[in-house]
Amino acid sequence: MLFESFDLGHIRLTNRTVMAPMTRSRCSHNNAPDTLVAQYYEQRATAGLIVTEGTSPSPNGLGYARIPGLYNEEQGQGWRLVTDAVHQAGGKIFVQLMHTGRVAHQDNLPAGARVMSPSSEVCPGQMWTDKGGMQSHTAPVVMTQDDIDQTVAEYANAAKLAIQAGFDGIELHAANGYLMEQFLNANINTRNDSYGGSADARNRFVIEIAQACVNAIGAEKLGIRISPHGVFNGTGAFECVEEQFLALTKKLSDMKLVYIHLVDHSAMGAPPVPAELKAKLRAAFAQTFIAVGGFDAKSAEKVLQAKEADLIAFGRPFISNPDLVARMRTGAALSAPDMSTFYTPGEKGYIDYSATA
Repeated sequence: MLFESFDLGHIRLTNRTVMAPMTRSRCSHNNAPDTLVAQYYEQRATAGLIVTEGTSPSPNGLGYARIPGLYNEEQGQGWRLVTDAVHQAGGKIFVQLMHTGRVAHQDNLPAGARVMSPSSEVCPGQMWTDKGGMQSHTAPVVMTQDDIDQTVAEYANAAKLAIQAGFDGIELHAANGYLMEQFLNANINTRNDSYGGSADARNRFVIEIAQACVNAIGAEKLGIRISPHGVFNGTGAFECVEEQFLALTKKLSDMKLVYIHLVDHSAMGAPPVPAELKAKLRAAFAQTFIAVGGFDAKSAEKVLQAKEADLIAFGRPFISNPDLVARMRTGAALSAPDMSTFYTPGEKGYIDYSATA
């Protein structure tokens, strides 16, 4: 099944593999992709679906060094280079919209941008800045209603720009401790207004963004990524987390989003998403279900055969194996990635991995 075609909403995928979104930090000029970025994605266009690295819908969401944005004309033109290259190679591509929220340092933001979050707590740990090396995260400002309304509008605008740039759709990043999950997670969201204090209130921000994007581009072009039980960026489980995510998933299903992308990072040392919860989320979502988390060809096939997911996403193997689909099909050995070049500028560890299968 892994190598069979699949209809994802309005598009046909040549196989059931997904290239998972992975930050690569190669957008050195005004957070806009260039021909180097286009070459990277073109090399991997045999994936059934590519989901790009996290791309900010706002200057306020550019928390990491050199990550891309999608809120102005230059960035849109840069992404058009990418989508044209992927489509000419026969692939399909969604852009992942990721606002980093409190997972940020001010030195990584453009002039006038602010680090923001639903609450005032600083994200634990440090991050890289090209200006000062490793630094502690910047303390966020607490988002007001006007900030929330502006951010929702920025997501909708980015969704429109994505379609104009040639993307087949967008994925909302509501996982891994970034802004959307900062609202979802009770360990971070300590508000007691209409955006916090209860499961429904914590879900509200995500639902408002999803609805705004549905209104902008249509539900058949909109997916979402979630990570219940994730611990990245100071998240972690909380009381009634499963009930909250089930309610959110049912709402998103009713909105007819084209897919939900469930993160299980247990292969990287995080707590596993319980099998029972995975089954409940799968049952609660009527459209396409994508699983990700440490898969190889054999384990992916097993999950597909059991109908536990419709598509399987692969992350790091796609970095060092641009021809990953062909290698999995033939059983060829996989090349190991060079982790020291995951986030560094330039070609090394980016477009210089060979396709040999």
